[in-house]
Amino acid sequence: MHITTKALVLRSVDYKESDKILTLFTQDQGKLTASARGCRKKGSAIAAGCQLLAWSEVVLYDYQGRWSVKEAAAERLFQGVREDIVRLALGCYFAEAAELLAVEGEPAPELLSLTLNSLHALDKLPDKPLPLVKAAFEWRAMVLAGYEPLVDGCDVCGAAPPEQPRFHLREGVLHCAKCREGLGDGISMPLSPPALAALRHIVYGDPKRLFSFRLEGEDLRLLADAAEAYVHTQLERGFSTLDYYKSLNP
Repeated sequence: MHITTKALVLRSVDYKESDKILTLFTQDQGKLTASARGCRKKGSAIAAGCQLLAWSEVVLYDYQGRWSVKEAAAERLFQGVREDIVRLALGCYFAEAAELLAVEGEPAPELLSLTLNSLHALDKLPDKPLPLVKAAFEWRAMVLAGYEPLVDGCDVCGAAPPEQPRFHLREGVLHCAKCREGLGDGISMPLSPPALAALRHIVYGDPKRLFSFRLEGEDLRLLADAAEAYVHTQLERGFSTLDYYKSLNP
């Protein structure tokens, strides 16, 4: 069986002398694992399309119950990301997170679109601070993974907006600073009014306008710190690519 689809290369592992094992995020089949035979040979016709973070049109065929890449033509390589080690590290974090959240063989068009749009932001929107792009990706990815934060008002007293708003990482809800005892154990993190407004834009706004907000300074730090902590709390794991990215941004 053959299928033709577009795919983002989320992970690439060298195999044998000239092959790779790829994790592909495809439009039609969701996340798939496929071997790319001979793609590391000089002059390979599929080499460009099998690079990490390449967006390619691929032809896959089922070989003994496993997918193999027959053809791969790169459509976008996000060159601006590849030319900057910090942006590349952040792009790899997006790919690792998407690989974790996607389910093998199940289409996830919204998560794929989020990942591609976030790579586009890294590639073509140099005016957007990297912490802003990262935080928007993290919050939106959690929404799509079923961990949507409730950010309308205080989960305890109902005040909207909450007084001195804080976000409870385990419960995924907002609360007023004075209402902290009304929630269970766990860490709550402060959110300034501008940070809260940005969070609501990310969670409830048009996904096509995900990055169309401005935030800087302490407000951006609060939004970004809460985003990363929420991902860690809900998924109960870290990411090696995130650790590397942070090592480049001490």
